Amino acid sequence: MAQLSNAVSNPATASPEAPPTSATASSLAKNSAANLVRLGFTSLVAILLPAYLTHRLPVAIYGAWVLILQLGAYVGYLDFGVQTAVSKYIAEYEAKRDFAGCSRCASVGFAIMAGAGFAGILLTLGLAWVVPELFRKMPPTLYHDVRLSIIFVGTSLSINLVASIFSAIFLGLQRYSVPMVTTIAGRVLYGIAVLTAVYFHTSLAVMGAAVALANVLSAVLQVIAWDRLATHIRVSLAAIDRATLRRMISYCLVLTIWSVCMLLIGGIDLTIVGHYDFSQTAFYSIATSPTTFILMLFGAVLGPLLPASSALSTERTPKQMGNILLRATRYGTLILLASGLPMLVGGYWLLRLWVGPEYATHSVQFMRILILANIVRNLCAPYATLVVATARQAVATAAAVTEAVVNLVASIWLAKHYGAMGVAAGTLIGSFAGVGMHFVVSMHYTRNIDVPRWKLFVSGMLRPMLVAIPSFLLLQEWWFSGAPEITPIFWLLWACSTAVIAWLVSLSGEDRDLLRRVALHGTPLT
Repeated sequence: MAQLSNAVSNPATASPEAPPTSATASSLAKNSAANLVRLGFTSLVAILLPAYLTHRLPVAIYGAWVLILQLGAYVGYLDFGVQTAVSKYIAEYEAKRDFAGCSRCASVGFAIMAGAGFAGILLTLGLAWVVPELFRKMPPTLYHDVRLSIIFVGTSLSINLVASIFSAIFLGLQRYSVPMVTTIAGRVLYGIAVLTAVYFHTSLAVMGAAVALANVLSAVLQVIAWDRLATHIRVSLAAIDRATLRRMISYCLVLTIWSVCMLLIGGIDLTIVGHYDFSQTAFYSIATSPTTFILMLFGAVLGPLLPASSALSTERTPKQMGNILLRATRYGTLILLASGLPMLVGGYWLLRLWVGPEYATHSVQFMRILILANIVRNLCAPYATLVVATARQAVATAAAVTEAVVNLVASIWLAKHYGAMGVAAGTLIGSFAGVGMHFVVSMHYTRNIDVPRWKLFVSGMLRPMLVAIPSFLLLQEWWFSGAPEITPIFWLLWACSTAVIAWLVSLSGEDRDLLRRVALHGTPLT
């Protein structure tokens, strides 16, 4: 993040290569660190729970449980981009020391989220009702408990959705440590709830009730954090005004389209598998976990870029914003590959160690395709973050819609013919369609970010991709077999050559110098 910190901290009058101010760079680094700590704890729960559940629950029961969590998680898509909007506008108002404006934004956001929470409860009840039609290949004996568990989980997540506005306040204030603490506490409560329920051999319904209790307690923690640490940002229906409401709704309209697109891209694949190929649901869900980890890692590092860019964008020229995008893309691509390549090449052994040989054998090829798809999709994540931060998200909508439509159509059509493997292939096809639309259409109309598209591709993406050369040379040894047929000496050569290429080729001399300074001094120097 050193060079990214450098980019977003340039003063308006400086050249694109000017050094950062220490305060902004330090803030961005601390927020990224807080996100990474939060990621570490949530990842620990995400690793331990499946490892425990896959050994304690039959495959069909575990498959039903992950579908319960998937359907409950649909409530989160009713966010409509409100959390993003609240954090963006609070960052702008707080930079001007306009706390009344902050309060208006937070209050409007709370009112919208209250309505979204009510809609989430209705959605939950509807999904619980159609379970027998949605999962016809599920054992009928599970329908009753699955329905009850969906109601428990979905309702509690609807409550948590409303409370999440209080975490958005801290994100806007760029105080990431507070959401870090509340998120960690919530995930720990969730883990304890599930582990306790399974340990005592309780039903899916009891597991759902335990998770619901943890979710409600997590919501309470978010409210308490606001009440103790940020009450100068008032949340009150009396603070709502029409101008702020119209502004918020206008900003969120496009983000709502994006949210629907993300539902079709990454939120419905497991449901499609459950509908067409229920026997593979448990294995497919395990395959999605490493991809989720990569996305969480990438999001944790990239997350602070949004409020920081939002607060600074009014002072930056399009060329300086283009420089921010170029550097963020180069670093982002390298992070994606650095986290994804070990899972691609050695994924079978990681899965075997994590969930055992049966799950590893059935899940590894799903995982490889999904990791590749998510690396491709997120190549343009820094671009999407910047256009959202600068309120120009409408220009990127074509790419999101294209990927969603291609993903959904391809996944359903291929699932009918090839089952769960077809769903994974549809996700990969959709990721290429989305990135292609960003370059061909979206970036053409993005006037406030000035960087040549060829330069963004070559310097921001292609150069970091060279780190994958050793993995590509060994493709025959790991892609076409369950367990990679690679000797220990080749593993060592692969790791060393990948690291050398990353350091000497994927990174520029300036990159290496900045990383040395970070290692020595903790934050970038002026």
